Amino acid sequence: MGSLLYTIAVILIIIWAIGYFGYAAGGLIHLLLVIAVIAIVLNLIRRV
Repeated sequence: MGSLLYTIAVILIIIWAIGYFGYAAGGLIHLLLVIAVIAIVLNLIRRV
C-alpha cells in the first residue's frame, strides 16, 4: 500500500510539473501538488 501511495504521489508531481509549465489548469495543478506532497510526507512518517 505504501509503494502505491508513493507511486501516485510521483505521478501527481509529474502531472503538476507538466501543468505548471504548460499553464493548463491553474489552481487544480497546485491542488494536485499539495496532495502529492502530503502523500509523500505520510509515506515517510509511516516508514519511521
